Amino acid sequence: MSKSSEKAAKEKGYKWELRLYIAGNTPKSITALNNLKKYCEEYMKDEYKIEVIDLLVHPQLAAGDQILAVPTLVRKVPVPIRKIIGDLSNEEKVLVGLNIRPLKN
Repeated sequence: MSKSSEKAAKEKGYKWELRLYIAGNTPKSITALNNLKKYCEEYMKDEYKIEVIDLLVHPQLAAGDQILAVPTLVRKVPVPIRKIIGDLSNEEKVLVGLNIRPLKN
């Protein structure tokens, strides 16, 4: 992601831009999205944006982020880009993988 894209995200108030690649409404895809939403609300509050891309509808979009398996979560902002493959059920793995630090209360 370019610095201008990161700057645009910050101007919109998003510290985190996440893209979840799925392939239809499979149980694994639904679990991944629900887990992602839960982590975002718990650790990022209103500072995130989730974009869900269904590769059954838009298969050409897989090449842009080099998606080889689904579901795959891609952290676009903040840079560097990070990826996690799977249903995101292991909270610790997701937080470490995305380099998310819990918000202070």
